[in-house]
Amino acid sequence: MMVGDNIYHQQVGSDSWVQEDSHHSKQDGSCNSENLKRDTSSANVLVSEYFYYFGMCAPQVNLASIGYKNHIGQSKKPLSDEAVAVFINTIEQQNKNRINLVLDDPFDFLSAMKRVDQATGKIT
Repeated sequence: MMVGDNIYHQQVGSDSWVQEDSHHSKQDGSCNSENLKRDTSSANVLVSEYFYYFGMCAPQVNLASIGYKNHIGQSKKPLSDEAVAVFINTIEQQNKNRINLVLDDPFDFLSAMKRVDQATGKIT
């Protein structure tokens, strides 16, 4: 299974969400209700006219360079932060001709077999 951004859906005539076997479900593929609740509780969506979608060809990123730490309640980094601005500028300079393109298929989930539990912040 490819890991894309569309791992939830609703059956026709139902308001209940279905969680596909993905990095957000339990090890056995069953629904992780904590992840489903968190992932589907917002009325917000991300819409952009300027993006990079790397999929499986994503570049290696030193997340520590922008102060990223994997934990529950991760904070957003302001674009005005100097380290974030340098990071964005580097991505833009290295990918000038790749704006608004799907560069590769989503990451192959089955080859990684990792799951995330948003209740604990652990990746297993």
